[in-house]
Amino acid sequence: MYDRWYQNAVIYCLDVETFQDSNGDGIGDFAGLTSRLDYLAGLGITCIWLLPFYPSPNRDNGYDITDYYAVDPRLGSLGDFVEFTRHAHERGMRVLIDLVVNHTSDQHPWFQAARCDPRSRYRDYYIWSADKPPDADQQVVFPGVQQSTWTWDAQAGAYYHHRFYEHQPDLNIANPAVRAEINKIVGFWLQLGVSGFRVDAAPFLIDIPSFQHGDAQDRYQYLRALRETLSWRRGDAILLAEANVDPQTLRQYFGDGDRMHLLFNFYLNQHLFLALVREQAQPLIESLRALPPIPPPCQWANFVRNHDELTLDRLTPQERQEILDAFAPEPNMRIYGRGIRRRLPPMLTGDRRRMVLTYSLMFTLPGIPVLRYGEEISMGDDLSLRERESVRTPMQWNDQPHAGFSSAPGEDLIYPPIDHGPFSYQRVNVAHQQRDPTSFLNTMERMIRTRKECPEFAWGTWQIMDPGTAQVLALRYELEGRTVVTLHNLGRTAQRVRLALGSGAPRLIDLLSARQHELPEGTPYELELEGYGYRWLRLVS
Repeated sequence: MYDRWYQNAVIYCLDVETFQDSNGDGIGDFAGLTSRLDYLAGLGITCIWLLPFYPSPNRDNGYDITDYYAVDPRLGSLGDFVEFTRHAHERGMRVLIDLVVNHTSDQHPWFQAARCDPRSRYRDYYIWSADKPPDADQQVVFPGVQQSTWTWDAQAGAYYHHRFYEHQPDLNIANPAVRAEINKIVGFWLQLGVSGFRVDAAPFLIDIPSFQHGDAQDRYQYLRALRETLSWRRGDAILLAEANVDPQTLRQYFGDGDRMHLLFNFYLNQHLFLALVREQAQPLIESLRALPPIPPPCQWANFVRNHDELTLDRLTPQERQEILDAFAPEPNMRIYGRGIRRRLPPMLTGDRRRMVLTYSLMFTLPGIPVLRYGEEISMGDDLSLRERESVRTPMQWNDQPHAGFSSAPGEDLIYPPIDHGPFSYQRVNVAHQQRDPTSFLNTMERMIRTRKECPEFAWGTWQIMDPGTAQVLALRYELEGRTVVTLHNLGRTAQRVRLALGSGAPRLIDLLSARQHELPEGTPYELELEGYGYRWLRLVS
C-alpha cells in the first residue's frame, strides 16, 4: 500500500512559459524552471505537473498542439527537458505532463494531410461529416465564444468535429491507428523520465460520434487500454484525469482500479465554494456523501483553483448564482455563463483568515492536494486580460522589475505581471514572504510538511463527525490504530465544538502548534474554535 507514491503526493501545477525566464526573451523556459527547483523542493512539493509545452500556435495556451514529440522552441529543447527531469528527480520530485489527445491544432501535419486528400492515411484520424449535424450548436464548451462543434472545411469539402475551439479538430479515438499513435506518445515521454500524465478533457476524449453508436462501455474500456499501455511501459506511472462529470459517472473513470489512478474532484471543489459563501459545512458534507466509493489503488485530487475558470456547472442555478453574487459580482469576473475567472485571494478580498482556512481544507479533505503556481504566496489575477488568461500571469518572485520573472522589455513579456493593487508583485512575492516567518508562504509550507507527516490522510479511512454546530466540518481519519481529527469553522464567529472521541485517548496534540490537551476519561472533547479557525489534532493514547 505505502509504495503508491501518488496517494500521498503534493502536486504543484505550473506553466513553463510563465514561471521563470532564463534568457531574457520574455518567455519562461525549462532552464529557468530548473533554476527554481530548489524553491519547489523547499516548499515540500513531491510532484510537478507541467501544462502543455509542445510546439503550438498558442491560440489556446498550448492546448492546440502541432507536434507531440517535441518541445516548443521558445521554451528550450528536448535536452533541456531531460535536464529538468533529472534535476527534479535528484530533489525527490516526480514529473507529470499533460496528455492532450482529444484534439490537435488545425496546423498539425496530421490535419493538414487529412484535409488535403480524402485518401490520406490521416483522413480517419479526424471525424468528418458531409452534412452539418442538426445538433452542431449544442453542447459547446465555450458558450459566447464558440459557436458550433462542427466546422466546414472548404479544402476537405466536409465538416469536421471539435468539442473545443474550431482550430482544435477532434481526434478519432475509435480509430486503432490513432490509439497506436497515442501509445507511442505515452511511451516516448515515459522514456524521457516522466512519472505519468494528466489526461486532458477525459470525458470528451471518449465521448465522440464514432463511439456513441456502440456499447457505452466501449468508451470506458479505452481508458483501461490506456492504463495497460502505461503500466506495461512503467509500473509506477500514473494517470490523473480531468473529468468534471456527475458523481454517479465518476466511478466509471476508476473502473475496478484498472483505469485512472486519480481524478480531480470537481464536484467537491464546487461545493467547497458554496460552503465558503454560506459559511456552513453542509455543502461539503453532502458532496462528500454523494461521492462514490473508490477502489483502494485510486485517489481523489483536490484543488482550490486551476488554470481554467472556476466552473460551477454541477450546482443548481440558485447555488451557482449565490457564488457568482458573492465572489464575482461584476460581469467581467464571469465567463462562459457557468464560472469565474478569478483567483481565490481577490474573491475573498484578501481576507487571510479565510484564505488559510480554504487551503487547510484542501490539504485535509479526502484525497491529495494539487497547488497551482502562485497559490502559496496568494497571487491575484488581472481581469484586463482576455478569457482565462486573467489567472495566468507570471510568477511573482520579488519586487524587482517584472516580478523577477524576466529581464526582457515589458512589451516582450508573454503576459504582463500584476503591477497594481493589493496583489501587485511589489506587495506579493516570494522574496518578501520567505523573510517573514508569519507569511502566507511559510504557513503553506508548514501545512505541507505536516500533511506529509500524517499518513492517515493518505491511506487511512475517514468519517464525518458531529461537532454540534452547523458551521464546522469535522473529519476523523484512522490508520493502524492512529487517529487524526480535523476541524474547520467556515463561519466568521467563534463556535463551541463538542466531539465524542471515545475512550483510550487521554491526550490531543495540535499538529500545527504542538499544543497538548488532556482528555478526562469518557468526557467529550470541547473547545472554542475561532471564526474561520481550524485545527489538525492527533489522538495520543
